[in-house]
Amino acid sequence: MVIKKKEPGVAAVNRALSILLAFDKSVEGMTLAEISAATGLYHSTILRLCESLEHAGFLNRLADGRFMLGATPFYLGMLYQETFRIWDYAAPVLRTLVRDTKETVAIYIREGNDRICLHRMVQPRAVRMHVREGERVELDKGAAGKVLLAFSGEKGERFDIIREAYYSVSLSERGSEAAAIACPVFGPKQTLICSISLGMPVFRFDRKVFKEFLPLVMNAAAAITKKCGGDHTVFSPPYKHTAKVNFASKK
Repeated sequence: MVIKKKEPGVAAVNRALSILLAFDKSVEGMTLAEISAATGLYHSTILRLCESLEHAGFLNRLADGRFMLGATPFYLGMLYQETFRIWDYAAPVLRTLVRDTKETVAIYIREGNDRICLHRMVQPRAVRMHVREGERVELDKGAAGKVLLAFSGEKGERFDIIREAYYSVSLSERGSEAAAIACPVFGPKQTLICSISLGMPVFRFDRKVFKEFLPLVMNAAAAITKKCGGDHTVFSPPYKHTAKVNFASKK
């Protein structure tokens, strides 16, 4: 006997949401039969829920019986765009990552052929990274930039490797003695939002540190992605090796 996993929250609300989500690939609307096939719900259940959704403006019913999305989802989407701030979702995650690694964490976004440090968080140390919020950096240098390029569709084997592994590593690029591990952050439909980067002086970055910190950065990217509506499961282990890394040798 197969035991179905209990869904969180209210069952009726979950069913109504499943109906709305079924329209993600619909342009011409959906018939009752199509909604039933997409959700697995009975026709009678769909009709009752659609009546409530139509009353609230989430759905419209056409003369031929097809259902289409109403104006309310669009209105809520506009409100979301106006109020969305990545810092609201990222701040507690970055704070945990800094606490666990005692290194510098930053959020980068792409603007043209540059990347911009949108937010950063540091741990007071004698030697640390000095990236500044608002700083504009070359896009093709550094782990964060490579991640932004890879998940913006840049072609090439090195970007294919990053897309497959969901992270990038950089060592002593941009003429600095810095190392970094970076991952993408996704929103709905796996739309790239930003990259999250953990940076440190290259002399502190060895094989042991890489193995210890990579899961922490991947988990941070997964946590922010989940909060932003993306598929966070892409950051689950086992983690793939992107390339041979020349780690610093510690005496």
